[in-house]
Formats: sequence, structure tokens, C-alpha cells
Amino acid sequence: MKPDLSDTEIHTIREGIRHKYTQVATQSDAGGSFQYPTGREGMRQQGYPMELVQDLPEAVLQAFCGVGNPFSLGPIRPGETVLDIGCGAGVDTLIAARLVGPTGRVAGVDATPEMIARARANLVLAGLTNVSFEIAAAEALPFPDREFDVVISNGVINLTVDKEQALREVQRVLKRGGRLMVADMVLVTELPGDQAGKVENWFQ
Repeated sequence: MKPDLSDTEIHTIREGIRHKYTQVATQSDAGGSFQYPTGREGMRQQGYPMELVQDLPEAVLQAFCGVGNPFSLGPIRPGETVLDIGCGAGVDTLIAARLVGPTGRVAGVDATPEMIARARANLVLAGLTNVSFEIAAAEALPFPDREFDVVISNGVINLTVDKEQALREVQRVLKRGGRLMVADMVLVTELPGDQAGKVENWFQ
């Protein structure tokens, strides 16, 4: 459901997210910007099999800032097409590209141009050729209908203003029988009174 927000509040949220992730994109690693482990240690704590990541350059791994492990939710098979929504610096995108192999294809999208620049730099470091990155929001994916076997996302759906539209877009681009594998944060108790309703909560 689209939240009851004014145009000004929506603008503030989107600018706040862009500002935060522009800062993250220009750091050598993701540490210091989040209240949870990032980099290689974050991946270890979130249960990433180390054989999936051990051959990726250390500079790529240090850019990881996901909140969970979408790959724990099911297999990604050789030859499949995968979309990573909110790909950030592209760490999960590159892992997916290794899983689908040379006969598969992976696309990553992110709304922050600086993050896409970082992802493209990491792609060069990883030396993979079956990956593309584009600037795009989750609510408006630049792909045709029924394009992907799998959609993954890590800590991004919670940031979208219109989650219902984002999920409609996921449904549109997934092939029939396709899989959605999402790791994200959810609110399990009420926010304290001094935090409830604060627009800043979207991007802190």
C-alpha cells in the first residue's frame, strides 16, 4: 500500500536515501554507515557460503552492505536470468552471475547513480561478462514483461515509498513460475512515540 505522504515528504525521503547511498558508494568499504556488520564479516554472519565469495576481489566484498542472504531462499541455476533490485555496489549481482554461469544473464538496478558507478567498477574487478547495471527505481523497472527467472533484493524493498507498485513491477518482469528471493528488514513492534511517523526513519 502507498503510504499517506505529501509530495514534499516523498521528495525528502528519496533525497535522503540518495544522499546516504551516495556517501556509501564513495567509501572504500561500507563500514560506519550501518548499524549491522558489512563487508566480508557481514556476509559470514548472514550465512553466505564462503565458496560463493572466496574468489571475488576483496575490494568487491568490502562493498557489501546487505541485511540478509537472499541466496538462502532457493537455488539459482546455470543459464537462468536474474534481476537484482537495489543492487548497490553489485556484490549480490556478481554472486548471481557466477551461479548462472556464462549461459545465464544478470541485471542489477539501483536508483543511486553513484552506486551504479561503483557496481560497474566492481564488475571490472570481478572480470565477468554476463552482467549489466542500470539506473532505475524499483517502482519503474526498465525491462519487458516476463524477462527474468529470478528476482533478488537485499535490504531495498523497505526503502521504497510505494511498495505495492514495486511488487507489481516484480510480478510483471518475472516469468511465469519465476521466483522472488528477498532479504529485508521488517518492523515487529511499534516504534517509540518520538520515532513514529518520522520521515527520516526511511533512510537512517
